Amino acid sequence: MAEKGPLRRAVVACRLTLGHIRGRILPHARVRSAFRSGTRGGTVAIDLTGGLGDDREYVFATQPENPEMRESVNAWIWGNTDEVGMPRIGVEAVADHWDTHDIQVNIACADGRVFTLTGPGDTHEPLGGDGKPRTLGAGPLSFELVEPFRHWRMRLDGLAHAWTNDDQIASRRPEGDPTVPVSIEVDIRAAVPPWENGDLLPEAKRVLEEQDEGALMGGPRFEQLSRARGTLRIGDTEHPIDGGALRVRRQGIRRLGTFRGHAWQSALFPSGRGFGYIVYPPRDDGLPTYNEGYLFDGDGELIPAWVVDAPWLRRLRHRGEDVSVVMESARGTTTIRAESLVSCFSVMGGIGPAAQAAPVLQQAIVRYTLDGETANGMMERSIPGNQLGA
Repeated sequence: MAEKGPLRRAVVACRLTLGHIRGRILPHARVRSAFRSGTRGGTVAIDLTGGLGDDREYVFATQPENPEMRESVNAWIWGNTDEVGMPRIGVEAVADHWDTHDIQVNIACADGRVFTLTGPGDTHEPLGGDGKPRTLGAGPLSFELVEPFRHWRMRLDGLAHAWTNDDQIASRRPEGDPTVPVSIEVDIRAAVPPWENGDLLPEAKRVLEEQDEGALMGGPRFEQLSRARGTLRIGDTEHPIDGGALRVRRQGIRRLGTFRGHAWQSALFPSGRGFGYIVYPPRDDGLPTYNEGYLFDGDGELIPAWVVDAPWLRRLRHRGEDVSVVMESARGTTTIRAESLVSCFSVMGGIGPAAQAAPVLQQAIVRYTLDGETANGMMERSIPGNQLGA
């Protein structure tokens, strides 16, 4: 693959880091550990904390003093079929209006139907029976920390709007009040060490600390691949969930930088292998941008990796699109084949050259294939609307 322009410079920076690793000049301790213990078929146990303290999991017990402080728990949840998926369910809390938190619930079906709940809800009591702040919840939705870095429980019981992917792409909004009863109870149990952004590649850490990509990321943030088991009920139809989840935890201040878009994918395979990454498009000013990810062999630690060919958002299709990704690491090039299964969209300012540069967002469940092994996983992509064809 021949990288060009700013993307090539970003990839070269990653390769220079790789050269230092191979030459035993290791600027980052976690990189050393990952390459030592991440051998396929090894017997190294999985440290599900990734070296992070339990305090990173507990929620704020009281309203933060800084009015810009935020915290969130989000999860992408999927089963093992293409019938239905949950491409983002989350609670977002901001200190300056602590009596309510915002929720977003996306449920997407293979036939293009979507069921959504959005908006503010009354804040739940954060303290558990042991006096520790375990619950982040609002209105009909809650996330409860059962055991740090190992077990969360998500519950939902509310009314959803019923509409379609075509409605979303056309920027139509649901009319009237939500009327479809939706309930979810899912246990999310970690299977892979957490990935903290900027922790695997020195160049990625530098970009987050020194450029506006860090403001977009929103402060300290980690994500963790997990197994998920529970039940989703839409109206009178019950869907057993026995699959996976990506859980995202963030506490920090998030300020808007220049919006350029992004691509983000992750999946956990039956064998315990997994992967994840986030990459931003090349910058117009030629500076390197954020490009970081990992491979996981089923034991040991995360293997640092980066993207050399990303499935950028170029058209709006709710399923059946090739969204394969090519990553590079110390072991060489890894191609992960992928096809979208179910999606939700947000079109904020139109599509096409005459549209605003406001974000167009796709959140999806995707089927991935790696070395003959297949699993469902998550994807999120965005792009300014004026760069997207109708």
